[in-house]
Amino acid sequence: MRTRMLALTSAVCGAALLGAAALPASASGSASGSAQDPEADAGVVTAAELLAEVRACSRISKGGYRTDSGSAKATVPVCGTRDAVFWKADMDIDCDGRKTRACNRKTDPYFLPETAFQSSRGEPLDSAALPHVVVPGPSKVWDYRRSGLTGGSVVAVVYRDRVRYGVIGDTGPTGIIGEASYAMAKALGIDPDPSTGGAESGVTYIAFKNSRISPIESRARAQSRGAALAREFVGRS
Repeated sequence: MRTRMLALTSAVCGAALLGAAALPASASGSASGSAQDPEADAGVVTAAELLAEVRACSRISKGGYRTDSGSAKATVPVCGTRDAVFWKADMDIDCDGRKTRACNRKTDPYFLPETAFQSSRGEPLDSAALPHVVVPGPSKVWDYRRSGLTGGSVVAVVYRDRVRYGVIGDTGPTGIIGEASYAMAKALGIDPDPSTGGAESGVTYIAFKNSRISPIESRARAQSRGAALAREFVGRS
């Protein structure tokens, strides 16, 4: 848990990212090409299919969230469906937890050696190895626990034409939303550097209700469970 700053400091980089994020999935796919995505497969749920299911927002949060500590307005609502909750925001990089070569006090000035949820061995999660998402701490705006979510709940994260699965692994400030682990950012092709990386917009987070996996650190279980839940979510089961 930390007070986060804007991930990108260069206006040029920000403009480039915003421009790319504004492209529809098909347009970004033509640039990067799904064939270049090592995890792409004709049988899996696509980014376009998931995004089609979350076009309309039935808001369940009592108000909105800011995307960064410096944001002037709280504009991001948490939305709900029968089977999931979702939000559309930026992505700041969470490097908290186990100290590694990628995540430590030298690489991340806001580094904390702990995460809200722990591994099956009772240790902090490894943000450099485990794709996970940070949810806001419980507040009057929204309490993730009342939406059938907890540590280990399965999430799908969509960025451009990529979909990656992970778990809820940490909590953050009660008024801010839009953060995921170093490993999740890297899997999505987002710069994972905790100081200068991230994405300013265009990230969709879909958390599936009552979907907790164990052990929380199992990437394989998150992937298989996430793929199955995504198929159900888009009506392909």
